[in-house]
Amino acid sequence: MSMSSSILCNSKPGSLLCSCSSSTSSFIFKFKFPAGSQCSPLPTVEFHATTPRASTHNHNHTSIENESGSGAGASTSRRRALVFVAATTTPLLLLFNHEASAVKAAGLATTTSENYLLIKEEVRKVLSKAKAAGVLRLVFHDAGTFDMDENSGGMNGSIVYELERPENAGLKKPMKILEKAKTEVDAVKPVSWADMIAVAGAEAVSLCGGPTIPVPLGRLDSMEPDPEGKLPQESLDAPGLKQSFQRKGLSTQDLVALSGAHTLGSKGFGNPTVFDNSYFKILLQKPWTSSGGMASMIGLPSDRALTDDNECLRWITKYAENQSMFFEDFKNAYTKLVNSGAKWKSV
Repeated sequence: MSMSSSILCNSKPGSLLCSCSSSTSSFIFKFKFPAGSQCSPLPTVEFHATTPRASTHNHNHTSIENESGSGAGASTSRRRALVFVAATTTPLLLLFNHEASAVKAAGLATTTSENYLLIKEEVRKVLSKAKAAGVLRLVFHDAGTFDMDENSGGMNGSIVYELERPENAGLKKPMKILEKAKTEVDAVKPVSWADMIAVAGAEAVSLCGGPTIPVPLGRLDSMEPDPEGKLPQESLDAPGLKQSFQRKGLSTQDLVALSGAHTLGSKGFGNPTVFDNSYFKILLQKPWTSSGGMASMIGLPSDRALTDDNECLRWITKYAENQSMFFEDFKNAYTKLVNSGAKWKSV
């Protein structure tokens, strides 16, 4: 943003704070609103005035005098001079401060947007609907190690050191997919694994028809693996799941909304490449209760456990009836998840 402003007075042109002499003189104060400013439709503001003269008496009392002389007239002139200085200077200083802040903010936003769009573009080149579930699982397994009480784990890219753990079986393939995209992004401007994975997960959801989830950038990567045993176990019942998510700063509502991601993949909740609310509709049917057949294999034990808890069941029912509500709540819960435990670059 260019600042096409000019301040003209009887000292240096272009100076905001003019250093005028102590003698009486006249000056022209001219201000042109910056290009792109919210005030830009207004014309140039120009003031013609007499500069007040500062004089000191007895080394401890300073007064402002004008050509009007002394006595009552001088007193009135002094008051007018003070009012003039305050009235003309303060709003302009505030405007400059506002414009400077706006320029800085716009610059940061532009930089972030460019990096963000680049990451999204490169992820889309390597991502397909068939690969979406694996990439989204990568997000959960990196961020899901967060422990609020211990202030450890979280969305920090440490998953790159944890791929040999049994709970992370099958994640090498989505990591390899994202590595191709990350190499291209790093050639332009380096990006952390934490940011890369967080954005890729959001893109996986969007690609399969789910909500668009904006992801802020600036996470720092961990240089070591997170503590083991921090991911929620598949065998947990509903109270255990709720307690586990609470330790991560996530509510029961977040738990149910995030579980809806299991609609993607081969767990048996609808079309494996479509992100919708089929997960909740099928949970309400409890197909695993039928005898024999593939229906008994649908979902994980943790999925089935949700329907046994009244609080979880309320959210399951709401999301089964209202996909838009599910999308909105999933977006909010995902944002909390990928920001949990993150260490951020200083701006």
